[in-house]
Parts: sequence; C-alpha cells; structure tokens
Amino acid sequence: MIRAQARRSHAAGALTRLTFREARATDASVVAALRTSTARDLTTRFGRGHWSSEASERGAAYDMRIAKVWLVRSGRATVATFQLSTRKPWAIDRSYFTDCERPLYLTSMSVRPDYQRRGIGRRCVDEIVRIARAWPADAIRLDAYDADAGAGGFYARAGFRHVGNVTYRGNPLVYFEMML
Repeated sequence: MIRAQARRSHAAGALTRLTFREARATDASVVAALRTSTARDLTTRFGRGHWSSEASERGAAYDMRIAKVWLVRSGRATVATFQLSTRKPWAIDRSYFTDCERPLYLTSMSVRPDYQRRGIGRRCVDEIVRIARAWPADAIRLDAYDADAGAGGFYARAGFRHVGNVTYRGNPLVYFEMML
C-alpha cells in the first residue's frame, strides 16, 4: 500500500494522511457507490447532463479488468477513486495530443462530495503523476466536460495543459495532457 500525506492549514475537515491502493474485484461496490454519489451531487448542483450517469458494480468490475482503478482513503473512509489505462477512451481523439510512445489515460476520477475542496483531488493528481512515471508513461491524457459540471479548471490549475475542445456524441469536452 502506498501512503501519502495531505495537510490542511485549518482544523475543520483536516486531513492528516491519505492512502492509495489499487482496487480489487471485491471493491467494485465501493467504487460504484463513490462514482454514483459524485454523479448525483453534480446533477443536484448543475442539472442533468452526461455527468448524471450512475455507476454500477458490474461496470466498476469491468473497469478493473481493463484498467487500474485506485482507491483513496482517509482513515477508514474511501474518499476518492480514479482509473488509469493505456487503453484510449472512446471520447479521446489522439490527433489533439502531443505525439508520444506511452500515454496513460486518466478517467473516472471522483472525490466524495463531502470531502471535496480539501485538497484531495490535487493530492490524487500528485499520486497519478508518481504512478505514471513508475508505469512508465510519458504523458497523462484526459477529457473533462466543457460545462460548469466539468473539472477543466481543476485540471488546468493542477498543471495539465489544455490541448483542444471537441464535441463527441453531443457532449462538449475539453482535452488536457501532462507530459512527463
């Protein structure tokens, strides 16, 4: 298990330690529940959209077979999850990205709504970069919804470079990459 530190300057909601580990098949329900709670929160705050799709345990189990899904815990609480894969997601058009030999694709990053705005997402990005370098990969690629419910601003602040805007199957997306 990989241990990492995340510190807060104020006492309310302070996090002293996050742990990261690759999810196992028995974690599919936890992954699905976390993804669903995030989708429901986005729907409540921004209305219905593609982000409103709720995850299933079967879908989470499938993701674990085709990619590496990670769990992030603070004490006993699972507070975030993300997925890394060498397999290109359906909505990614490679032509927008820098040519490289070993890109990794970041998908399905979710932070539990009641733990958001505590630095967990930023700490996840730091860990994703560490994992990608050890993989080894030479870039991290992702897309975000080009909408208020999207996380484009977060990824830009976290060091990802905006490389394009597209509409895929009616969904406006923003592409980001980080070269390693």
